[in-house]
Amino acid sequence: MDRNRNWMSGFGAVLLILMSHVSSALEVPLDPKVLEGLPQPPTITLQSPKDYIFDPRENIVIHCEAKGKPHPSFSWTRNGTHFDVEKDSKVLMKPGSGTLVIDISGEKAEAYEGTYQCTAHNDHGTAVSNSIVIRQSRSPLWSKERNEAIVVQMGVSLVLQCRPPAGLPPPVIFWMDNNFQRLPLDKRVSQALNGDLYFSNVLPEDSRPDYICYARFPHTQTIQQKQPISVTVLNNSPEGEHRPGFMMPLGTTSTKMVLRGETLELECIAEGLPTPDISWQKDGAELPSSRMSVQNFQKTLKISDVNEGDAGDYHCTASNKLGTTHHVIKVTVKAAPFWVSAPRNLILAPNETGILTCRVNGEPKPKISWFVNGVPIENAPEDRSRKVDDDTVILSNVQSGSSAVYQCNASNEFGYLMANAFVNVLAEPPRVLTPPNRVYQVITNTPALLHCASFGSPIPTITWFKDSQISIKNGDSYVIHENGTLEINVAQTVNSGKYTCIATNNLGLKENHMTLEVKEPTRILKQPEYKVVQRGMSASFECKVKHDPSLIPVMIWLKDNGDLPDDDRFVVGAESLTVKDVTDGDEGTYTCIMNTTLDQDSASAMLTVVEATPTPAIVYEKPDPPTDLELTDQTERSVQLTWIPGDEHNSPTQMFLVQYEDLLHGPGVWINLTEVGGTETTARLNLSPYVYYSFRVLAINRVGASQPSQPSSQYRTNPAAPDENPSDVQGVGTEPGNLVISWTPLTGFQSNGPNLEYRVLWKRKDVDEDWSSKNVANVSQFVVTGTTTYTPYMIKIQAFNDYGSGPEPKVFTGYSGEDLPLSAPDNVQIMVHNSTLAEVHWEPVSSPSVRGKLQGYKVYYSRVRGLHETEGETEQQEQVLTFSGNRSEGRLPGLQPYSLYNLTIRVLNNKGEGPPSPNKEFDTPEGVPGPPSFLNVINPGLDSLTLEWGPPMKNNGRLAGYTLKYQPVNNTNELGPVKVKNFLANETIITLDNLNSSMLYKFYLSAKTIKGSGPIITEEAFTAMDTTVPSRQVDIATQGWFIGLMCAIALLILVLLIVCFIKRNKGGKYPVKEKEDAHQDPEIQPMKEDDGTFGEYSDTEDHKPLKGSRTPSNGTVRRDESDDSLVDYGEGGDGQFNEDGSFIGQYSGKKEKDTHEGNESSEAPSPVNAMNSFV
Repeated sequence: MDRNRNWMSGFGAVLLILMSHVSSALEVPLDPKVLEGLPQPPTITLQSPKDYIFDPRENIVIHCEAKGKPHPSFSWTRNGTHFDVEKDSKVLMKPGSGTLVIDISGEKAEAYEGTYQCTAHNDHGTAVSNSIVIRQSRSPLWSKERNEAIVVQMGVSLVLQCRPPAGLPPPVIFWMDNNFQRLPLDKRVSQALNGDLYFSNVLPEDSRPDYICYARFPHTQTIQQKQPISVTVLNNSPEGEHRPGFMMPLGTTSTKMVLRGETLELECIAEGLPTPDISWQKDGAELPSSRMSVQNFQKTLKISDVNEGDAGDYHCTASNKLGTTHHVIKVTVKAAPFWVSAPRNLILAPNETGILTCRVNGEPKPKISWFVNGVPIENAPEDRSRKVDDDTVILSNVQSGSSAVYQCNASNEFGYLMANAFVNVLAEPPRVLTPPNRVYQVITNTPALLHCASFGSPIPTITWFKDSQISIKNGDSYVIHENGTLEINVAQTVNSGKYTCIATNNLGLKENHMTLEVKEPTRILKQPEYKVVQRGMSASFECKVKHDPSLIPVMIWLKDNGDLPDDDRFVVGAESLTVKDVTDGDEGTYTCIMNTTLDQDSASAMLTVVEATPTPAIVYEKPDPPTDLELTDQTERSVQLTWIPGDEHNSPTQMFLVQYEDLLHGPGVWINLTEVGGTETTARLNLSPYVYYSFRVLAINRVGASQPSQPSSQYRTNPAAPDENPSDVQGVGTEPGNLVISWTPLTGFQSNGPNLEYRVLWKRKDVDEDWSSKNVANVSQFVVTGTTTYTPYMIKIQAFNDYGSGPEPKVFTGYSGEDLPLSAPDNVQIMVHNSTLAEVHWEPVSSPSVRGKLQGYKVYYSRVRGLHETEGETEQQEQVLTFSGNRSEGRLPGLQPYSLYNLTIRVLNNKGEGPPSPNKEFDTPEGVPGPPSFLNVINPGLDSLTLEWGPPMKNNGRLAGYTLKYQPVNNTNELGPVKVKNFLANETIITLDNLNSSMLYKFYLSAKTIKGSGPIITEEAFTAMDTTVPSRQVDIATQGWFIGLMCAIALLILVLLIVCFIKRNKGGKYPVKEKEDAHQDPEIQPMKEDDGTFGEYSDTEDHKPLKGSRTPSNGTVRRDESDDSLVDYGEGGDGQFNEDGSFIGQYSGKKEKDTHEGNESSEAPSPVNAMNSFV
């Protein structure tokens, strides 16, 4: 118990003075030996609930139990006056208790209704129970009434009222018919919380004469029924569909109050046709899904365990396809009083100080009243040691005989809370409750708990000693808990011995002795091995165990985690198990378990039964872990570790890896320490001071590494001075006037001892002054303030602990914080090399003015305007170039020709930039201009083209003019001779004459200044086609020889047809038609009915454009566009244009299978087509 516990309060200086004397609450232990002769004020242990509704058929039992020393006596009040239990023969108080049993058989139960309160009293105070309100449960009959029959039209809404009699507690309502069948409820027909039955709209099937409301009263288990209600639904004038409206609650808003901790129930029932859907929302917040449920077909919203955050506006929305209506329920949350911190019993010694607090909350805020032994505190005898401040009672310098029971009552309009808390003033010397001379036994490397439970007033202080001499303190491997228990984190053999705990207060002391024995762990040295045994042979498993000699081991064998079969074939030896005459049923996993009273170890192996002895293949596996680790030849900085190798499994061990765990600085982390050869079984280990070592060994062969061995016993090395100092020492200033010295701290392993600290030393470099120093701990940096700006400092850091200092540290150089540079570069000169490149020179600033490490110079320059532009016409855009190091010149590439530039230079260090140098202006000479902005060809003629262009976007100087080059391109893309024309700067349009018609020309245009011509822009265009030139094509269909040939072929076919016709008439039927149907010639195609042409045949030759043909468009068509010409479609006839320029000639050779107007087609028939037409 902590007497110095801090109490938060608002009592100011008075309470602060008392805080150091406050005693914590202490419950008197229930040990009969302690209770014997120990006084204790009464404490209520059992009482009936505040609201008690009884069944008049049973006895009334009002509970009141209490404890105390001496045992308390009991009395009762009823309705605020003394209730004499002995004068009423129907009332019995249980012996040794305050519980009342009232026999109400044959009596009027109402006579015993009222408010009861129990009082428990002994010589040290009086405790009181809550006020218990006793009421009889009631189930009154329904008042007689005659229900008129209800006749309604279909589609209207309807409410059937229940109005049950008021019962205690309220009844449960449900609706049934004459056959005691519950009426079905759904979205349209629902029961409200008050029991009324609501119809959102009625249907013909709702007609019935027996709507009956039933009320079930829980305590008496009786059911009362209302007179049946008859409902008839007519269909002669039905209500049409209509939008929703609320039947309950009415209006657009309503209010609801709920108490904190109770269940909030909100209800919305709407009428409408179709039946509306109900949904819920809360303004500004989500509904609490974990505490919220929606019931009664979405019409009831319930939120359990209400808190203050549930207050607000809740929206219920009713909607159907005709519309939506809303209702807002404004919910407020109030609260009956509830505990924040109830008063607790106090046990104080004379002259001690205690505080009783009664922290409650509620809405509205509860009123707190204090009582002493059941009497209002203002009416109690005056006590100068007592001070009441609202919810707190301070008891200062209490004296013997001032024990009492205090009651705190907190109440508001919604209820009350009442609690008893006694103040027991005792002067008791210490008592140790833990039995004396106990022997504790634990296993090495496990925690040990030595108990020293005590009692006394004042609260005793517990101190521990080992072997009656060594005082044990918190820290290292020991922890002393508040209850007096001593815990040893990792018990070792050296912890064995006799321990003494002493409980002390100002009235005396009491000591208790106990013994701790730390035992060696039980370990299986040789585990049972996997066996493959022939059926009928014997199988033996060995299980050799090492254990503490003082512990008696018991070995148990299991098969498949169950007991061994009850069979004489299973023979259990001291360290073995033999299975004789093995059968198939003996196959499984066998486990040996070695138990002692403190620990156990186990190992398992499988038995496989085979028919014949197989020839085993050589199996290479990882080695088994080493065993029996022992530490010998122990010194301050070394120890020898010995072990026994495990089974190598047919692969020789290549090496052993020794690892260690530092239980003091890094428990649970194993670190590689050394490696030794596979034939070695010992290793000399170099150790560090102040480490709690535990070692383990892994065997490694070609297959892999074994599991780690069991850890060795713990070996602790003594503390020593550090062997090394921190690394990564640096000194860097972060602000002007400081120097941050940082380092990488030593690990706990490197500390070599307790209370590791660092001695930080510094002084200015090259200055004859003493070293300044500061000792720090548990940090990795130190800030030196008040330094000069960017000054070199010599730094060194030395580690030290309680056992001395580390070696002499190395000296490092660091620099204090930088500040912004003071001056700007002088004598800035600019040399312009050409129109796009300039070179800037400056005089570097002095080193002191840099006030930091020089990072370089930043050159800021921006184009003010072009020399041909007016001021303000160009938007300035600043550019920055950084030249690292101590430079004095730099080049500015990418400048724009014929421009005015502005330039400044700043010096740069790690802190930032210095002031700018004075503005320096320079201009660049003229350069070649950019390309013209565009080049278009307009108005193409037969022998002329008009060109139009725009000036360059960037003149880069004074524009001198333009150069135009152009050349023709023939049908084979060969370029003709180049012609050149020059134009003045103000010329941007030109017409070229004497060009060839239907010819492609390529144009090259560039602008120029006095520095030369800039990039060119190109364009291509055609001159117009000369339509008076006869076509060079020769249409074969117009040639005389071709027409004569076609006529001869037609005549020959006619003769053949005549011959066939004559032959057919002479020689019978010739089945030409049948043969045609059976063997259609793919060359024979049907004829189109509309134009007489063949439906599918197409002369591909007619579709090939003539080589070199070209169609001029607007004079700017590229060569990759369409090359078709109207001339290509003619047969030699001249195309003609009418007066308005439209083409009126007709095509002779068809390009596509067109449908011609009239019969004006002059297409010559193909010989093949002609033959097909006669078949």
